[in-house]
Amino acid sequence: MERNNLYPIFLKAKSLNVLIIGGGNVAEEKLTFLLKSSPDACVTMVSPMFREGTLSLAKTGNVTLIEKKYKKKYLKGKHIVVATTDVPKVNVKVHKHCRKRSILVNVADNPPYCDFYMGGIVTKGNVKVAISTNGKSPTTAKRLRQFFEDVIPENVDDLVKNLNEYRKTIKGDFEEKVETLNEFTKGLIEKKES
Repeated sequence: MERNNLYPIFLKAKSLNVLIIGGGNVAEEKLTFLLKSSPDACVTMVSPMFREGTLSLAKTGNVTLIEKKYKKKYLKGKHIVVATTDVPKVNVKVHKHCRKRSILVNVADNPPYCDFYMGGIVTKGNVKVAISTNGKSPTTAKRLRQFFEDVIPENVDDLVKNLNEYRKTIKGDFEEKVETLNEFTKGLIEKKES
């Protein structure tokens, strides 16, 4: 079986500058999911035109729209770039420019030109689960996201908050605290015998 060697990481998008290049359906989809997961993300979008939905969505967040063609000057100060244009040559050029500047880049629907993938995400309060198929099947990630949205209880955030308060009261060193919390929470994953 092939192994997924991607390293999952949760970024504080509020403190990063994200650039989305393109103004079509894919760009709007990327912006939608980014703002859904991180409403305080700092985003710039560059495209000669933007869809009506993108214009409306941009007003709900910290989104700057630049109605121009892509130029490498727009990479200045950016940490993450998502290229979504319908011109493959432009997307490859964006990838090349980003690699020279050590900027993480995702070229939509082109895994060889991606430093990262934007997987399926389930959020319930403070609990966030990210799903990756290694760029092989976004549809599978979507279905798994729907599955986890159904099976993770709505009150899971209450559990997290209560455990956080309990954690503050535990005495001992780090290892003792971990052992106590592991013992306390093991019932969450134990299977009931039939």
